[in-house]
Amino acid sequence: MVLGPRLDLRQSQSLVMTPQLQQAIKLLALSNLEIETFIGEALEGNPLLDLGGPDLAGAPATGPAGAPAAAIDERGEGPAEPPRLTSPETSAVDRLIGEGRGGEDRPLDHEVHAGERERDTGDGSETAPRDSPLGDWSGEIRLSGGGEDGPDIERHGGGELSLVEHLEAQLGAATGDALLAGIARYLIGLLDEAGYLPVPLGEVALDLGIEMPEAEAALAVVQSLDPTGVGARTLGECIALQAREADRLDPCMARLIDNLDLVARGDLPRLKRLCAVDDEDMADMLAELRGYDPKPGLRFGAEPGGAVVPDILITPARTRPEDGADLPPGWDIALNEATLPRLIVNRGYFLELRGNCTDKASRAWLSDKLTDANWLIKALDQRQKTILKVAAELVRQQDGFFRHGVSQLKPLTLRTVAEAIGMHESTVSRVTSNKYLNCPRGTYELKYFFTSGVAAAGGEGGASAEAVKAAIRRLIDAEDPKAILSDDTLVDLLKDKGFELARRTVAKYREAIGLGSSVQRRRQKAIAAAR
Repeated sequence: MVLGPRLDLRQSQSLVMTPQLQQAIKLLALSNLEIETFIGEALEGNPLLDLGGPDLAGAPATGPAGAPAAAIDERGEGPAEPPRLTSPETSAVDRLIGEGRGGEDRPLDHEVHAGERERDTGDGSETAPRDSPLGDWSGEIRLSGGGEDGPDIERHGGGELSLVEHLEAQLGAATGDALLAGIARYLIGLLDEAGYLPVPLGEVALDLGIEMPEAEAALAVVQSLDPTGVGARTLGECIALQAREADRLDPCMARLIDNLDLVARGDLPRLKRLCAVDDEDMADMLAELRGYDPKPGLRFGAEPGGAVVPDILITPARTRPEDGADLPPGWDIALNEATLPRLIVNRGYFLELRGNCTDKASRAWLSDKLTDANWLIKALDQRQKTILKVAAELVRQQDGFFRHGVSQLKPLTLRTVAEAIGMHESTVSRVTSNKYLNCPRGTYELKYFFTSGVAAAGGEGGASAEAVKAAIRRLIDAEDPKAILSDDTLVDLLKDKGFELARRTVAKYREAIGLGSSVQRRRQKAIAAAR
């Protein structure tokens, strides 16, 4: 066989993701607060970008002269037609984003006509009373980008001191010995978020090269600081420190603290014998024990934290349907404009820069910056449309939850929503990632509405796992302390409510919501009854 060079001509197809399309996919998965950070970085890197004033998302931005500034051509005289950048994608939305033509999609603020309104999944037979928070709805789902009437949800930063900072601030007054203060500061740095010392004191003395009495003296300094109980090595020591501070660490209380395992098991007769007290004294001691904080360090944040800021705002629609159309109750769906800056192209600055660009390199740089600015504005606009489209379908699918609560939450998958709105499942997954929705019932992560289902009694339909958990919680909360419900009894009661579940499934859901077994609940309620 002879080896030799040759030329072959082959034809093949491949999907190439342009940098613009990759950036659009990344933007879709970011939350509003992350988008705000991204826009801040874009403003620093592109002098042609500027923040616009308050306006509806999707409305055309205007420049200094009042002309549209969302996308201008290199002459600064009007809209530029961007060149085709990629081959068509499988989804129309992805295709427009990939070509940098997101603005060609239908407007964000769409006036829904009577024939275009979409119905929700409810039967429309039940409506909320007019005086309820969810009453007096219209039958349309209106999409908007928010506005002045939307709630101004501000980001609350955690300005409180951390536990370490709070303790170190007290060291100067607690001891005047510099060596002791240094050891105490080292111990403070080892505390966990609950305020406990997880490292053996002997190991600390070995690491610092000090004697054990010095380490114990430093630990005593830490345990004298506020809040009382920090620096403890066990739960019993933490409770004992607080009881000593309250001058209640008598021999009976000390024996009770030494036998916290019996308290957890609810073995009251044995505790009364060990402590040599009667029923009334034991009830007082248990009530006092409940007043102590088992995790005193949690009063202080380990690091600054902030409240969850929703990306989507859902409120009941207050206008009546047009022409008396028979429409189900609807909702107003808007993006949270409080955390969503609006970008525009600064036309005046662009014209000024273009007049000063005399060489080819400068003109090429300015052209690239203009292209990047126009593309980013269109990509952000398309992102808003996609999020609102997914949110609208989510509201239609889970209409029962928004009207009646978690008991009406239905099983839902990403594929179901994707097929309903004509998008790929991965696009819906990116939209629902790290985003929150605010409605009259509270603030929820979008992933919360996608739950697995369980079979319904009779084999018809199904219920979501969250609805089953809510039903289990209601049954256990209403149980008689003298007749605790076993898992087998819960299975029968849930079957009467229409849930066909196995005993192990009930046990799994019960443990998932933090409820103990029937034996554990019986002991807990026996202790509670001993108050």
